[in-house]
Amino acid sequence: MVKVFITDDHELYLEGLVLLLNKQEGIQVIGSALTGTSLLEQLPRHDDIDILLLDVNLPDIGEEELLKKIREMKPGIKILYLTIMRGTRYIHRLVKHNIQGYLLKNSGITELYKALLEIAGGGQYFSPEINILDAEQDFRSTITIEDKKIDEILSKREIEVLKLICKEYSNSDIAEKLFLSISTVETHRKNLIAKLGVNNTVGLVKFALKNKLIE
Repeated sequence: MVKVFITDDHELYLEGLVLLLNKQEGIQVIGSALTGTSLLEQLPRHDDIDILLLDVNLPDIGEEELLKKIREMKPGIKILYLTIMRGTRYIHRLVKHNIQGYLLKNSGITELYKALLEIAGGGQYFSPEINILDAEQDFRSTITIEDKKIDEILSKREIEVLKLICKEYSNSDIAEKLFLSISTVETHRKNLIAKLGVNNTVGLVKFALKNKLIE
């Protein structure tokens, strides 16, 4: 029996995924969380997790910070990302932390089931739509948003920071305006660059203009 713990901040999606996976032969969902903080609180109580099924874009903690904490607590846990994020620059950041898989949310339950069994057996599984070699080598690629809403990719706070960056506010100005620390603003800026697959502030501005976040 492959025991899975799921973390996703969309409650309805999470509940549906739990129901679907529990119907699959050889799969048992033994826990779930809506935030990274909740996940970290529950992990010490679970010594039997085979695979952590994790969304990239959680509202309360950055993906790399969360991965580092997970690895500190459970070094050997297998991690499969299930997400809408497909930019190879973004995936590169996660591959460095020895994840076992990365699957897009437009995949069907059959492919997810296949990925879980592959990983449980000691292998890896990356969505066929993503060239993992490019993810490890190409830092210049950009995220494909297609018809997804911006708020499915960026948090409300990240959108606020992005708009202020586009207005040429400095990190300290943004921190003061949003009542954040400068280090938190710097983290938001780095996450924006990674999520959107751009290289610098110019790229952020182009993204904001293209997606009508600023006039």
